[in-house]
Amino acid sequence: MDVLHIVDLEAAINHWRARAPSQAGAALAPEVAALAEVYARMAIAQRQTLEVAALSDDARSAWLAWYDTTPDTPCIAICSTNQGDAVCKGCGRTEDEVRHWLSMGPFAKRAVWQRITLAQTAWRFTRYAERARDVASVGPVPAPGTASHAAPASASTAARPSVARPAAARPAREALASHRPPVV
Repeated sequence: MDVLHIVDLEAAINHWRARAPSQAGAALAPEVAALAEVYARMAIAQRQTLEVAALSDDARSAWLAWYDTTPDTPCIAICSTNQGDAVCKGCGRTEDEVRHWLSMGPFAKRAVWQRITLAQTAWRFTRYAERARDVASVGPVPAPGTASHAAPASASTAARPSVARPAAARPAREALASHRPPVV
């Protein structure tokens, strides 16, 4: 059962408020209104989570549009699951979550993000926090045919073309190369 956590809902509302601000006395943007209705229901019921099936189509679409702006994976390219650990020291995901990440849906992925963010035990939150900041600063992938579009998307980014593959998810040699000035 997929659930939406109130923290993600708040982040989505803030995303849409920044993207489509309303003027004083004007109506809210449709995305903000749809998400605010869900937020109000959760606040009145004093709930932290809501089943995804209870979302209206407009609220689901607005949330998914926000989700597409978030980093796809918590990976910081230090995976200890391939060395036999049940939980990755780098990102905090379980071996099954790492293995099946690409087949997981957006709500399941955000539930994992929520769990590892609350735990704050993975190296992405402690020893290697700067890698996570580098990942968060990566912008969207340029559209094909534009001057800044360098290469076709990999399999991990093909499903989410609006999010760049983070530098921390690249192999180490490629990540080091990304710190050099681009060759035009």
